Amino acid sequence: MSNRVKMNTFYCWDGDVLILNILGSPNAKTNKIGKPKGNQLKVNVAAVPRGGKATDHMVKFFAKEFGVKIADIEVVFGRMNVNKQVRIKAPQSLPSVIARHEQ
Repeated sequence: MSNRVKMNTFYCWDGDVLILNILGSPNAKTNKIGKPKGNQLKVNVAAVPRGGKATDHMVKFFAKEFGVKIADIEVVFGRMNVNKQVRIKAPQSLPSVIARHEQ
C-alpha cells in the first residue's frame, strides 16, 4: 500500500506514477477536470457522494482521461472525502491542465 505524499503543488511524479491531490466536487452536471486550487486539482463528477460512489465514478473517469486501466489508479486517501490523493500508473495521456505544467 502506498504512503500519503506531502506535496506543494497539485501533482508530482514518482517514477512513472503520477500523484494527484484532488478537491472533488460531487453531484456536478458533468465530469470535468478543472483548474488547480492551491495544492489541489478541482475535479467535478456527476455522481452522488454516498458510500464512495463519487470517488469510484471519478476513478472510472480518470481511467478514460489518462488512458489507463481502472486497476492502474489507486486512491491513496479520501475515498469518502472531497480531499483525495490518487496515484495513476504510467498515464498514456495528460489532461491539458497537467500537460501545460509539464512544458
